[in-house]
Amino acid sequence: MGKTPFTLWKRLETLYATKSLDNSLVLKQSLFTFRMNEGELLKDHIGQFITLLNDLNDVEVQIDDED
Repeated sequence: MGKTPFTLWKRLETLYATKSLDNSLVLKQSLFTFRMNEGELLKDHIGQFITLLNDLNDVEVQIDDED
């Protein structure tokens, strides 16, 4: 069985990038509790925030105005 980077990537996607309710809730909770740590660089914080938003977008989570 050849383990090419493509097959490994697809396997990781099926394990961790699922569009399940559990994954969506965990990502939303991460967004709601996202805080900047003291001493953290602003660019690092913004990068983490963008990554979190991209993860939410990947599993098609809609963020309402109320959120």
